[in-house]
Amino acid sequence: MSGLEAYPVQGWPGSARVRDAVDRWLRVVAADAELTPYLIGVDRGRLARHLALTLTVALGGPAGDLARPAVGAWRGLGLTEAQHRRVVDYLAGVLREVDVPADAVAAAGRVFADEVGGRPAQWPAQVVDHDRAADGIAVLTVRPERGFTFRAGQAVPVSLEDWPDRWRWYSPANAPRPDGTIEFHVRAVAAVSRALVEEVRLGDRIWLGPPRDVGLTLDPASRADLLLIAGGTGLAPLRALVEQVATAPAGRRVTLVVGARTYADLYDSISLDVLQCAHDWLTLVPAFSHDPEAGPGERGDALTVALDHHRSGQEVYVCGPPAMLAGLRLRLLAAGIPTQRIHLPGDPTGQAPVDR
Repeated sequence: MSGLEAYPVQGWPGSARVRDAVDRWLRVVAADAELTPYLIGVDRGRLARHLALTLTVALGGPAGDLARPAVGAWRGLGLTEAQHRRVVDYLAGVLREVDVPADAVAAAGRVFADEVGGRPAQWPAQVVDHDRAADGIAVLTVRPERGFTFRAGQAVPVSLEDWPDRWRWYSPANAPRPDGTIEFHVRAVAAVSRALVEEVRLGDRIWLGPPRDVGLTLDPASRADLLLIAGGTGLAPLRALVEQVATAPAGRRVTLVVGARTYADLYDSISLDVLQCAHDWLTLVPAFSHDPEAGPGERGDALTVALDHHRSGQEVYVCGPPAMLAGLRLRLLAAGIPTQRIHLPGDPTGQAPVDR
């Protein structure tokens, strides 16, 4: 046969035919505009290996050293029952394309058919505030229409009602609030972000995907002082960390250095002033790279100014545009900061960018 060779399949970790079938299956699912958000942030290589093992066993092949198939690989993605049925239908179509016998297709379908459940992968949210904070920057506050949980420092994928297949990652600028609202700082740099800045209005609906860690969350076991260094809208996740500390300061001191070209570019100054006035453990330091009227301790790029405030034992978190982050780890190491105390943002998916 030209499809999965011998049926039952022999020789786990899977024949090339099984892996090819799973790759085709994932491509079809990813091409479905309703299903592709479920794959945001997922390690597709790991998912493919789970699915290949399950499919191998479903077709009568051995599990080898792995004691049992990874049934449930789709369940953790939170598919609805109808969506899961569509995923299984896609599998059946792929297996038929590679000439798998009908009884084998049915067997594989039965194995995957019971993997329904979990939480939804998309949350509708209403825009309840939209402030054009500076040229090309908007501060949006949204209220999810059903429960949405995240941690300060994480990133959240966002899409628009009219573009359900386009996602852009943003870090909330607040820790979780009792009223459930989430604040995003958006710079107009691409199609989705431009629409969020220029076109979205109060009452509009946007969509949120599952939050992901990007390396900026606080270690719950640590009470070390913090040095937070922000550039541009990279301020958002670091301001969220300040709010998190405010819920339980525990003697921790925080220095937040906010970089901007000039005072006029410091788009969130009012909120920052409110935070500083409310908490005596917080020190706010502006850093202006192109403002001739800046004070002596405020002149220079954010990192240069921040290093003047570094103290031994601080955990250092940095977030900003790519130009700011380039080579930054080396500068921090050269300043004597241990690598384990340096926290820089990573890419949550390897695909969609996080706007800074």
